[in-house]
Amino acid sequence: MSMLHPRSLRSIRPSSFLHSERGSRKLKLLTALIGAMLAGGAAFAATNWLVGLNAGSSGEAQSASVSNLTVSAVASPSASNVLYPGGTGDVVLTISNPNPYPVTVTAVNLPTNTTYATGYTTSALTTAQAGCTSATSDVIWNYATASLGSSHTLTSAVTVAASGQPNNPLTVTLSNDASMAAAAPAACESTYFSMPSLTGISATGGAGTVTSSPATDSWTS
Repeated sequence: MSMLHPRSLRSIRPSSFLHSERGSRKLKLLTALIGAMLAGGAAFAATNWLVGLNAGSSGEAQSASVSNLTVSAVASPSASNVLYPGGTGDVVLTISNPNPYPVTVTAVNLPTNTTYATGYTTSALTTAQAGCTSATSDVIWNYATASLGSSHTLTSAVTVAASGQPNNPLTVTLSNDASMAAAAPAACESTYFSMPSLTGISATGGAGTVTSSPATDSWTS
């Protein structure tokens, strides 16, 4: 059996073992960190296990309901063109849209040309004007005919915004769309008129460029 020389034993220093152990620990730590990084990355990586979609896969949608518009008489802005016997004048109104989408109005339907407006003493339309009634005023919608519900196309279609949005209600001045006959009584001087109720409108619901309020429009035939 060979024996190590004392000098050989002296050449093996304890520090060599210490450095070797520290290096091994560092290597193990580095290996563990790399493994953790690779494992984390695998969670977001695509795999070779492809997943398809069953036929008929879908979702559910729902359409809105349709509600009628409301047209109301208002005094503001005031009419620029006022009525006189044998002349025409402006009509100011608002259009309210209760639907959750815009509505575009393209035409109105009028009562007959023998259906007269009622006169009132103030723009509030609460106190009737004596001698200027729906039987005697001779004030009608301009271009109304003998046929009930005649349709008259607006010069420009107006789009009323969805419920709760700006420009709803939409205020519209209808230029010269009221007419006073030459035989209108003197009692209808300095009078405010509630025009006869419209019999209908032509309108469609859906997306559209909203008309800014107040607007000016008319029908000319």
